[in-house]
Formats: sequence, C-alpha cells, structure tokens
Amino acid sequence: MRLHPLNYFAVCLSVAAMWSTTLLAEVKTPAVFGSGMVLQRNMDVPVWGWADVGERITVSFRDQTVSATANDQGEWQVKLKPMQVGKAATLAVTGSNNIEFEDVLVGEVWVCSGQSNMGWSVANGLDADLEAAAANEPQIRLFQVPLVTAETPQQDVKASWRTAAPDNVSSFSAVGYLFGRQLQHTLRVPVGVIMTAWGGTRAEAWTSPEAMANTNELKPIVDAWDAKAEAYDAEQVKAQYEKALENWKKKVAAAKEAGKQAPRRPQLVGPPRLDRHHPSALYNAMVSPLVPYAIRGAVWYQGESNAGRAYQYRTLMPTMIQSWRDAWGQGDFHFYQVQLANFMAINEQPEESAWAELREAQTMAGDAIPNVGAACITDIGAAKDIHPKDKQNVAKRLARLAFVDIYGMDNITKQGPTYKSMEVKGNKVLIHFENYGSPLTTYYRESLSGFSIAGEDKQFVWANAKIVNPTTVEVSHPEVKEPKSVRYNWANNPQGTLYNRAYLPAYPFRTDDWKGVTADSVTP
Repeated sequence: MRLHPLNYFAVCLSVAAMWSTTLLAEVKTPAVFGSGMVLQRNMDVPVWGWADVGERITVSFRDQTVSATANDQGEWQVKLKPMQVGKAATLAVTGSNNIEFEDVLVGEVWVCSGQSNMGWSVANGLDADLEAAAANEPQIRLFQVPLVTAETPQQDVKASWRTAAPDNVSSFSAVGYLFGRQLQHTLRVPVGVIMTAWGGTRAEAWTSPEAMANTNELKPIVDAWDAKAEAYDAEQVKAQYEKALENWKKKVAAAKEAGKQAPRRPQLVGPPRLDRHHPSALYNAMVSPLVPYAIRGAVWYQGESNAGRAYQYRTLMPTMIQSWRDAWGQGDFHFYQVQLANFMAINEQPEESAWAELREAQTMAGDAIPNVGAACITDIGAAKDIHPKDKQNVAKRLARLAFVDIYGMDNITKQGPTYKSMEVKGNKVLIHFENYGSPLTTYYRESLSGFSIAGEDKQFVWANAKIVNPTTVEVSHPEVKEPKSVRYNWANNPQGTLYNRAYLPAYPFRTDDWKGVTADSVTP
C-alpha cells in the first residue's frame, strides 16, 4: 500500500513519539543548552529537559543547586535564581546519568529573527574580510537554528553554541553578530546571539498557531492555506515532479554537451502545511524549541514578503510579538524591528507605496503594544538590491534603541527624528518632531528634500521645506492653498535628507489616514 504524503508524515511523527518515549531513560536537555552558552543575567533562568517519569533531576551552577521531578510526560524544569556576570563555569545536570556543560557564561542573550536580510551572512556583507579577520571575540557566543518547518510545535533543534571566531562569524547573520558585538564592546559583558531566520518568509509563518487561530483579522490567511491543503493532490504533484525531472535530465545533458551551466534540479512540492510560508510552520520548528530560554529581547528584520499586505501587518506584527511573549512567559521583553530599507526605482513624483505602508505598520506596532521599536534605514538601501550590504549601521541603530530603553545610557542618541504633530498656518504646515536630544539638520548641508504636500484633492506634489527650529520643519507649496496632508519619505526608495545631528535619518510618516494601496489585501 502506498501512503499519501500527509499520512506518511503522520506515521513519521508517531514513530518519533515512540522513540522519544523509549529513550527517556537518559536525562536530556534541548540543544539550546550546551557548552559555551550564555545564560541571561539578572533574571530567573529556566533549565529544562526530559527524563523518566518521576525521576529526580538536579541542576548545579556556581553556588546554586536546584532539583525537580519529571512529570507524567517525562518533562522537568528548574529555575536558577538571577545571576551576575562572572567567570565561566560548568553547568551540571544530574539524574540517571550526568551531563556537564562547560565554559558557560552569564551576560546578555538576544534572539535575532526574520527573513533574508536577517539571515544575510557576514561573508556576504560589507567589509566581510575585515569583519572575519577581527572576529576574535571569546565573550560573544553564537547559536544558529537550522532551516526546518513543522506542523506542530517542536521541542528541540539540531544546533550548538560556537564562539565568535573568524570561521564561525562568516556564515552567521551579519546583523545578529554585529548587534551582539556592539552590545559586548559597549556593555563589557558576555553576549549570546540566537539566530533563527529564513529568507523570503512571511511574518505569519513565525506566529504561534494559537495566535493565528484566535485573531479574526488573520483568518483570511489561515483560510487560504486550508483551501490550498484541501486542493493538494499528492499523486498529481508526484507525476508533475517526475515529468519535470525527466526534462531536467535532458537539459543537463544538453548543457553539458554545449559547455553551459546546468539548470537547477526541480524540487518536489510537499504538503502545504510544511511549506515555509505556511502560518506557524517556522514558529513551530524554529522558535518553539527555544522557549523558555531566558532572553533580554529580540531583534527582527523582515517585512519585504508582507509588503503587499501592509495594512494587515498592522495586526499581524503585534500578534506575532505577543505570541512570542506569551510563549516565553517572561513579560513584555523588548522587541526591535528593522524598517524596510529604500529599494526599487526612484520615482520623480510623489507616489503611493506598499513599502511605505509597511514601514508605517512597523512603526504602528510600537503604538499597539509596549516595548516595541524600529530602526530606520531608509538611507542605506540600494535601488537594485533588496539586500543592502551595510549591516554595520543596521546593527548600530538597533543597539542604540536597546542602550537607551534597556540599559539606561542617556548619553546616547536613541534614534532619528520622529513625527509628533502638525500645525496648519494659512498655506503653510509646521511639522513638529521628537529629535531625541539632537537638533534637526540636513544630510551634509544638502537642501531639505523628501516632503510632499496635498490639499483636499489628495494630489501630492513635492513641497518646499525648511528647518525653522531644532524640532520643527515648515512645509508649503504655492499651488496648495489649503494643505490637508504632509508626507515625508513616502516612497519605495525615498531620498529625503532630514536627519538629526547624530546623523540618524528621520523616520517616514504621513499626517493623513487616507486609504492606502494595500488596504484591501488580506490573503497571500
């Protein structure tokens, strides 16, 4: 009898469950615990794993010894009390067998997640050779989650902690490593960076199943994938794959004879619920196994794949963040996004823009739930490359947010100017900004650009703009007698020149709430 692929996966899960039951005689912990790891300072630190039902497990680290009994599912958990930074030590787990994790540090732990710009490696970024050559950072530890999907929340991954050395950092997330390095060099404490990212993925794939199921605004996403699953015909897919494979073999032979590069091998399309874009597929496989490892916060670089549904992202992003917080159970930990960089052709006239609406949604997440921020990078992108190579400034701008919000470093400028309010005076509009203690200026004394203005007709034109005081810009246009809205850097590839004197760019904004181009897009 031939198994339908969905039945096949169900059998595999059943076999895996049987194996996990038979192996519980050996005390185990998930892979996120290992030699060379960093434990979060100044908060309770959960340590957990599996053992025989009723088995007594003892965990020892430094001067602490705590014990727990495995429950009727063979699961156990203890909590170490808050610890300070100190010398590396060994964490021991003792039951029917002994486990020892050596060279364990206490410091700051951050999760770095998102799509390809978060996964973009040091080797592919700016100054790759210099960054690798300088990577002798024994106080920075790296943990990289492999690219896998799952239908249900998983308990473990196949990965291990590594020290930040040249060979290790080159293949690691550039934003993740450079963010961790900025923290370590500034705070002078050990830093652990957990990287879990996958290129081209959507935020719904990183959101918990419960959150997706219980949020009405996200139901169209779930329904669309359910319909795709119902329409999936395993036999038809297999037949199409075998036909494509035969054609590929012929093309390979022809390319070889002609001395040309061979085409890529076709891929067998699996069940929709295991697709990396499927709701919760990446949360299940690449986030759930990390919970509830104690962390300080998370940084997130994603949004390109959701730009066509930017209005929906206003709900999706806070929902995803809250689903992580609910799972971790350590309160409203800080969560910092990277706003989309400038990308695509530069338009000569003001334009509607899905990417601008996505940036707006990223900003709005901070209004919806606490301890959420965003780093603006609309000045370091590239028109023809969705993967800007300058990850150094991305990391620095994320670090600025953390230094001010979390670590109390009020001598650091947190971010670029953000819109506060508008004031209409005749045919002029005064735009008031929060400048974060650094007066408004333009980029290297260039003229002020990037502002557009419109009246009741909603027809935007480039505006005349000038800085009138450290927190205010005056905006006008002779043809707009009764202005109703002002926008700044509202484009796919904005070119505005407003900064503060820390040379941090002003965040894009609009003063209107007119219906955007993605308002009606709700399905992938």
